[in-house]
Amino acid sequence: MSVTPIIERPSPKPEFSAIGHPCFDRNHKAAVARLHLPVAPRCNVQCRFCDRSFDCVNESRPGVTAALLSPEEALVRVDTVRKRLPNLRVVGIAGPGDPLANPLETMETFRLVRSKHPDLALCLATNGLALPGKVAELVDAGVSHLTVTVNAVDAGIGSRVYSWIRFDGRARTGVDAARFLLERQLEGIGEAAAAGLVVKVNTILIPGLNLGEVGSIARECSARGATFMNAIPLLPVKGTALESSGEPSKEAVAEARRTAAIHLPQLSHCSRCRADAAGLLGKDIELDVKEEAEAIAASNSNGGTIQVAVSSREGLLVNRHLGEADRLFIFRVRPSGDYETVDIRMTPGEGSGPARWTELADLISDCECVLTSGIGAPPRRILEDRGIKVHVMEGLVGEALEAVSAGKDLSFLSRRTGCEATGGCSGAANRGCGCA
Repeated sequence: MSVTPIIERPSPKPEFSAIGHPCFDRNHKAAVARLHLPVAPRCNVQCRFCDRSFDCVNESRPGVTAALLSPEEALVRVDTVRKRLPNLRVVGIAGPGDPLANPLETMETFRLVRSKHPDLALCLATNGLALPGKVAELVDAGVSHLTVTVNAVDAGIGSRVYSWIRFDGRARTGVDAARFLLERQLEGIGEAAAAGLVVKVNTILIPGLNLGEVGSIARECSARGATFMNAIPLLPVKGTALESSGEPSKEAVAEARRTAAIHLPQLSHCSRCRADAAGLLGKDIELDVKEEAEAIAASNSNGGTIQVAVSSREGLLVNRHLGEADRLFIFRVRPSGDYETVDIRMTPGEGSGPARWTELADLISDCECVLTSGIGAPPRRILEDRGIKVHVMEGLVGEALEAVSAGKDLSFLSRRTGCEATGGCSGAANRGCGCA
């Protein structure tokens, strides 16, 4: 890919550069604490090295969090963590999905934090797909530091790094997806640099794939105004397509960074932070879940309002099997029993196995439960592991929502479907559920 020459590279705003961000400056690693807020569950890019479907307290890698937070809960976490960490200077959003695939939650979180803690620096990490056109809003929200992960400039290589991308409700795969993603990434980096943000590029070093083009990635991003680059060795995750790639050797990492350093200053102190990391880099604190829960309960202002996902053809009846539903109706339900439709979300398409249900769980992560006329065992297990209750039933949506609001047993509306009873179906032509 050719680079359009940029005569004068934009520089970050001096006040942003002066912020002692530990991820952007090794000199602040041992003194400045940061906090990541896990408010962004949905992702618009599926990398072949990533699995966000499980958590372990001993696991430290991007995409992992012990729990998802609402923007209001995230503000409570900032309050409670700041009491314990007087050296907290930076608050960021880096997942567990992509923050810009969750724009409402992300922007509201930034606004709440900035309003109450205006002295804290704000940062965001993204794959860049949704970045173009969002920079002005990020700046308005107070964001000063941005990380964009770019793993390929060669579309053929990119097609082996990414399984799919989703943009404007359309899924793309292969070379087309990789080429479109790169275009969006470079455009977004250019916009962010022009706005004065400090831009860092993360690149995952994958043996056998992109080690030879790290220099090209650095050159392309530098030409758009990126400030730093962080070349990170792949951390193979069990069960992913690139699990067998292994970690690159120290020599390969050093060579990749040496080549990239011709174009961008290299950072090498990355700690592969979790989406809920808190503390110094490499020295995270254990969050006080009890104190936080008490604070959230005390500050809860929604009065018990919840959201419910419904598998329905028209939004009036619960009458679609989850595996056949191309969309879900999202209802906001109040303690009084009043409810309203707040969203209609397109569901992931068939054919991707368990990843389909993990993506669906991300899609409705802000919902208390899902109402459906049928569901297989695999998707039910994935949803319930994420804390989303599943009610299999048929009948009027309004009647079911009133029962959910009142905490009533829904057994009077429940039914047991054939595929649920048998453990799931494979989406064969005679059934089409795709729930196995």
